[in-house]
Amino acid sequence: MIRPAASDGRPERRLRDHERPKPRRPTLYDVAKRAGVSPSLVSLVLQNPAKVSERRLAAVRTAMSDLGYRPSRAATTLASSRTMSIGLVIDDYRNPWFVDLLRGMESVLTEHGYHVMLADTRPGKGGIEEVVGGFLAMHVDALVIAAEPSESMMAGTAVPAVVAGWRNGVPKGADLITNDDDAGGRMVASHLLELGHTRIGHLTGSGGAAAHRRAGFRSRILEAGIEVQIVGEAGGTSEEDGYASAAWLLEHYPGTTAIFAANDTMALGALAALKARGSRSPGTFP
Repeated sequence: MIRPAASDGRPERRLRDHERPKPRRPTLYDVAKRAGVSPSLVSLVLQNPAKVSERRLAAVRTAMSDLGYRPSRAATTLASSRTMSIGLVIDDYRNPWFVDLLRGMESVLTEHGYHVMLADTRPGKGGIEEVVGGFLAMHVDALVIAAEPSESMMAGTAVPAVVAGWRNGVPKGADLITNDDDAGGRMVASHLLELGHTRIGHLTGSGGAAAHRRAGFRSRILEAGIEVQIVGEAGGTSEEDGYASAAWLLEHYPGTTAIFAANDTMALGALAALKARGSRSPGTFP
């Protein structure tokens, strides 16, 4: 292909895409010039817009929109010493309860300018100490722990922390927010008893929430004078654990007519175990 000649008679060289100069990102100073205000006023709009008059606020926001300006989170962090981020630590991405927890947090925190960062402690992803340490190194403003914590993971830090759900321990200085899982366990037992079940199995685990649900469930069943088969007190509460515990229960107590699983993921495993045996389940009570 013949290229058009340059002004000096030589063939003109066309720039490849990677050689073309990239457009410069608009800066805070560009916004200030466009809005006719000082850079410090633009910074105030980003940090505390309530202190800016409506006229100047509108001018700055219009300039940002016209220029396609996006604030730098890193620069904002340096200016305010806050990252406007919350670290959420979970122990299993497959547990649907964590989806509700994340959505609930975001529905409240987003309105206040915060964003939620998520990490899990599954094998190969790092233990709780490593995950929390990573969040602290990123200078998160607070932590929500929805996994089994350790005593030392918050040592030497003043970052606010909340443990979500019953756990086997709560780090010193952290708050605890949880359901009344003892009452929940009793409600499940009462429901099954009202349905007429007398051969009941319970799939549980070693976690704090599982222990409280188990305690409430067991106390109500025993009050009714019925023996309950409890499986997995020293194990985990994953889908695989639910499958293994349900398979054991159905093999050793084939007359079982109702199963209460400690959580949703264990219930999924129990359903798979029932299907593998050719059994049909009309409902679950996780």
